[in-house]
Amino acid sequence: VFGRTEVIDNTLNPDFVRKYILDYFFEEKQNLRFDVYDIDSKSPDLAKHDFLGQVFCTLGEIVGSPASRLEKPLGGIPGKKCGTIILSVEELGNCRVIATMQFCAHKLDRKDFFGKSDPFLVFYRSNEDGTFTICHKTEVVKNTLNPVWQAIAIPVRALCNGDFDSHDFIGEFTTSYRDLSRGQSQFNVYEVVNAKKKIKKKRYINSGTVTMLSFAVESEHTFLDYIKGGTQIHFTVAIDFTASNGNPSQSTSLHYMNPYQMNAYAMALKAVGEIIQDYDSDKMFPALGFGAKLPPDGHVSHEFPLNGNIENPYCNGMEGILEAYHQSLKTVQLYGPTNFSPVVNHVAKYAAAVQDGSQYFVLLIITDGVISDMAQTKEAIVNAAKIPMSIIIVGVGHAEFDAMVELDGDDIRISSRGKLAERDIVQFVPFRDYMDRTGNHVLSMARLAKDVLAEIPEQLILYMKNRGIKPCPLPPPNEEPGPEDQDHTHPYLSPTPTPI
Repeated sequence: VFGRTEVIDNTLNPDFVRKYILDYFFEEKQNLRFDVYDIDSKSPDLAKHDFLGQVFCTLGEIVGSPASRLEKPLGGIPGKKCGTIILSVEELGNCRVIATMQFCAHKLDRKDFFGKSDPFLVFYRSNEDGTFTICHKTEVVKNTLNPVWQAIAIPVRALCNGDFDSHDFIGEFTTSYRDLSRGQSQFNVYEVVNAKKKIKKKRYINSGTVTMLSFAVESEHTFLDYIKGGTQIHFTVAIDFTASNGNPSQSTSLHYMNPYQMNAYAMALKAVGEIIQDYDSDKMFPALGFGAKLPPDGHVSHEFPLNGNIENPYCNGMEGILEAYHQSLKTVQLYGPTNFSPVVNHVAKYAAAVQDGSQYFVLLIITDGVISDMAQTKEAIVNAAKIPMSIIIVGVGHAEFDAMVELDGDDIRISSRGKLAERDIVQFVPFRDYMDRTGNHVLSMARLAKDVLAEIPEQLILYMKNRGIKPCPLPPPNEEPGPEDQDHTHPYLSPTPTPI
């Protein structure tokens, strides 16, 4: 039991006041259960009270509902209507203010024997015990006594640990956030003082001055701000149907359907999809395949709908995708090669048509092999980095996935034709790294989902920030979400892009 609300006497429509603080993780499936009781005595034992009903959901399901407000029917008593429960969440209003400021300096001390100085600023925040902790360091401006530093953005709450390399100390000054917030004025011109130098030299005045050129503050928007404001996450899956997976009718195949256990493709799909589906209001998801020969003429396709419906590739929930996947294995012929760019460009068409922040697209590619169209895929990813889109690649089987690490771009940002990707939008993991040695597939799937989904919120925020898109304002607290708030368009069915 996580907690209990207060008791509200003599009512069938209680409005509970007590709130509970939970840690929220987009990348985890956080299951919740709510039980409702009618109190009959002062006993803390729930068995001594009347059970009125219960509901199961995930924290993501509440967060992903319009205005983060979920209404669900209570159950748990066979044959009886138990009423409904309304659950709502809000993000704790911790300080999310970012201060952007710029400084310059004038007539600093000369520290280099053969030249001027190479000055930089270090900012420290005062601690309650009187010590100081470094929280920001500017860039170095070479060979000048009158530097102008680039504007810096520091979270007002920020504290960070710095490294204290050996540098020549010019001097220091102290100020306060209140003084800095006055912006450019006579209050924000500071004498830089070197205490040791001041003691040694009687005629010492200062080691130069530092002047604030500008100051501005703005609130930092979070992932939850955008979700609560109505941003929908569209999930698309693309499954590898190349021949290297092996004959699906044989137990050695990665596509083999064991009646007692999901294969790696199904596990990866379910692990990621069950979390993302909470952020898509109608739970309808496009599912594609690539690298197979299709009936009736045997032509090779790298972007075919698993449900066989070119006009409407949507499947109903995770079970619908899994059913379409199983049916496809019976009708298509595994072939090749392993081309990613068609499915990346396919989803990118729809993402490019909706760049107002109302929708964000996540493509999950599950594959067993070495990519065949590396150059085209890199170009597709560089282009997709400009639009509201992220890509997750899960490698199954025992192949070498070196090329996938390059697409991931964590160490070196991916580029194509000399052009760097605007954002890092690809996350790759090999499924074999998440297989639990005890055979606990639930644990394997949870660990996989946690790692592949962890970067999605930051990728979404960075897209919005780069485009200057702010979250939509929430409706007033007592106002029900209107039909327009719950409207859900199917980007794949919109007339703008061409269907598959």
